[in-house]
Amino acid sequence: MSLRSSRLVLLLACAQLVGIGAAQAQALRISPQLSAPRAATASSEPRTADYIVALVNSEPVTNHDVRQRLLRVEQQISQQGAAMPPRDELARQVLEQLVNERAQLQQAAELGIKVDDATLAQAEQSVAAQNQMTLEAFRRRVAAEGIDISRLRSDLRNQILLQRVREREVESRVRVTEADIDAFIREKSSSNQIGNLELNLAHVLILVPEGASQERVQALQARAQDVADRARSGTEFAALARQFSEAPEGANGGEFGLRAADRLPTLFVEATQALPAGGIAGPLRSPAGFHVLKVLEKRQAGLPDMVVTQTRARHILLRPTPQLSAEAAAARLGEYRQQIVGGQRSFQDVAREHSQDGSAREGGDLGWASPGQFVPEFEEAMNALKVGEISQPLQSRFGLHLIRVDERRESALSQREQREIVRGLVREQKANEALMSWAQDVRGRAFVEYREAARP
Repeated sequence: MSLRSSRLVLLLACAQLVGIGAAQAQALRISPQLSAPRAATASSEPRTADYIVALVNSEPVTNHDVRQRLLRVEQQISQQGAAMPPRDELARQVLEQLVNERAQLQQAAELGIKVDDATLAQAEQSVAAQNQMTLEAFRRRVAAEGIDISRLRSDLRNQILLQRVREREVESRVRVTEADIDAFIREKSSSNQIGNLELNLAHVLILVPEGASQERVQALQARAQDVADRARSGTEFAALARQFSEAPEGANGGEFGLRAADRLPTLFVEATQALPAGGIAGPLRSPAGFHVLKVLEKRQAGLPDMVVTQTRARHILLRPTPQLSAEAAAARLGEYRQQIVGGQRSFQDVAREHSQDGSAREGGDLGWASPGQFVPEFEEAMNALKVGEISQPLQSRFGLHLIRVDERRESALSQREQREIVRGLVREQKANEALMSWAQDVRGRAFVEYREAARP
């Protein structure tokens, strides 16, 4: 099997499992209070025809259903390089997964949730884009892999239904308050998590020679105190370090650089762990002499980075239509690229004239974007470009693009931006908990009758 073919199967498995989240992962573990399928007797003959292995509120789950899902899950595990569980055990887990999904799909039907053809077509386009194929090429590859395209579309429809019913039922249960954000930050910044703490300290060292007299020690301590007082009153710390520090890093403003707390002297960590960025500690006495420290930056695992790399890019978007195939759109973008690279036309003018995106009137300008702002397939291609470089035509779930990176910068997040990132982290945590609770509730209310053991 070719590399691209293997990737296709993997992504199909991922599409089959999309949106499952923590609750579905939990469903892969057999719950002890549930009765297991009756095992086949020793005298049972191999079954050649399909048969029912379980009923979920009178709706059947067949041995064929289990086999098809099992093959996809095994392919996914193999591609990830993970250890393969025993096949019988994996088959039981897959059956529980199908039972949970069937109950949730029935819940979606009761709530009147539906998926129209346009949404289904967009989902199919998205899977094709994830496989780096046009829709037509994707369908040909699906057929070559022996996968029924109707079955694939049915699976995609079911996954969209599952996602929608989960979002509808879980969204009403998730509320993130300012107090939740404060509590999350306190927890991640708590002093007992030194192992996850990273510090960037600046340092002034006043050496105390071995055997120095008491008067000399007092004089050096007074000098260190003067440095600390000046730093606290607003004097630039880097200038103080260059003037007074006798440590090797003094010539560079005394900065250590960002380091894990366990790579710094315990004396330094204990003196600064409760200080905010900008805080001054000292003078501190060590065998080497007196130290004055400034906290330049501190980070805790689980909290957003203070500085992110932002990219400013432009793009030209063409959306495939019945009149313009994906291949024709890619060829047209290739022509535009040649004109731009050759200096015949500017990227901005081509975008204004031809791009089918709202950014067209701005010459395709997407503004400054932080990580995670664009869909993964677009962002991955954008990040691979150097400043001034133009991509080859590429496909995303929205269509085909040309991308040019205009600028990059390191940007410090404001306190509001940091809190918004934390809000998203807290929401995700609460949503996973709510999803698991809802999934368990749906499963508990479903009537499940196991018939015969699956024969994978």
